[in-house]
Amino acid sequence: MKRIIAAGAALALLLSASATLAQQPAKGKDAPAKSSTPSASVSAGKTLYPQGQFDLLLKERTAQGAQDTPELRSAIKEELNTRELLAREAKKQGLDKTTDMKTQMDLAGQTVLVRAYVADWIQKNPVPESELKSEYEKIKSQIGDKEYKVRHILVEKEDEAKDVIAELQKGAKFEDLAKTRSKDPGSKDKGGDLDWNAPASFVKPFGDAMMKTPKGKFTPQPVQTQFGWHVILVEDERAAKVPSYDEVKPQLQQRLQAQWLDKYFKDLRAKNGV
Repeated sequence: MKRIIAAGAALALLLSASATLAQQPAKGKDAPAKSSTPSASVSAGKTLYPQGQFDLLLKERTAQGAQDTPELRSAIKEELNTRELLAREAKKQGLDKTTDMKTQMDLAGQTVLVRAYVADWIQKNPVPESELKSEYEKIKSQIGDKEYKVRHILVEKEDEAKDVIAELQKGAKFEDLAKTRSKDPGSKDKGGDLDWNAPASFVKPFGDAMMKTPKGKFTPQPVQTQFGWHVILVEDERAAKVPSYDEVKPQLQQRLQAQWLDKYFKDLRAKNGV
């Protein structure tokens, strides 16, 4: 029942970049013939680009998983030569002099600089291990030590929920009532089944009622949330399967680092009056 799962639920936090240059040109029947491109005027051994560009592009491609082979090096050389020739043709036409193009080039250069600065800032400001562990323990405590397998029936009004409870008390099957009465599109066709979840995965009134209801029983009174009125059946319970700290450390690190970075951005803007 995704609609009632609390935004930013603690369990989801435990269980849960930079842009790259264009990929190497495709080879095959759809690729244009070399004679139709500016690179045709470049001899097999000639290079029109600085070695630094080649080294950087090779480093990025291999970091993406490509193997450093003669074929890759040849493809990079061809790409850089073609890029340089196209850039020269663009400059001959004065495209680099237009206001829009100058703005785009300025933004592109700024993007590269900003990306490098942010990467450097993150490297110099790592989240301390103590904060990561503290956050882990905080989330772990929110999850609790039990998980519950539950079904529910969602209706719009309290009287409807009371009517459902009355029918259940008379012996009606929960799954059948869920299919005919529930307003939750995500679970009604499954007889209201929400599978296994920790209480923290749901909005508080729902999670609290779930914990108070004995195994094999349904809530004797309707449970109200912002989504409507619920009748909850607790089918089973078990010890919570909480991932270890080492398993979730990368996600926690990414999450807290993003929070630190966001705070740095806000402080920087405030410091400069923007």
